[in-house]
Amino acid sequence: MRAVEPTALAPLDACPTLVLNADYRPLSYFPLSTWNWQETIKAMFLDRVAVLCHYDRTVRSPSADMKLPSVVALKEYVPQNRRPPFTRFNVFLRDHFTCQYCLDPLSAHELTFDHVIPRSRGGRTSWENVVTACTRCNLAKGSRLPKECGMYPHQVPEMPSTFELQEHGRGFPPNYLHESWRDFLYWDTELDP
Repeated sequence: MRAVEPTALAPLDACPTLVLNADYRPLSYFPLSTWNWQETIKAMFLDRVAVLCHYDRTVRSPSADMKLPSVVALKEYVPQNRRPPFTRFNVFLRDHFTCQYCLDPLSAHELTFDHVIPRSRGGRTSWENVVTACTRCNLAKGSRLPKECGMYPHQVPEMPSTFELQEHGRGFPPNYLHESWRDFLYWDTELDP
């Protein structure tokens, strides 16, 4: 992924700030935790963040000039062990955007989700009964049980932890990735000698 360097003439809206928790890890990877320039400046003035990196861009007010931050870290830690929300997108993320029947990786708009035990057979819409599926496999399975059609999910569906979703999200980098963010996003990449 190529980093795009906002120039001094770039609009401020083209300069998002990566927001890290107090442990210097992103609050979320997918979507990536970012703030717009107004939120960033407000947090700076309220002394809620430490500025780690800057853009080559200056913000001016009648009384002050300041470099626009590209990476900030919260001064107070936000716990991340809460239960992840059950959403279509989080199901896709848990399943790595891959149909759990044919194992084809697809984009979000090409995927749907399937009830392993169909709702018409008493299945619930929950982490433990819903998997990512492509339209073809979803239609082929229909309202049958896995043993009736011979279609079993690749992985047993279960509720992921917030940490697991964060780790899965690391595999799907955003469209915009500023050079100054790289040291804070890819903890397990090999360093250049």
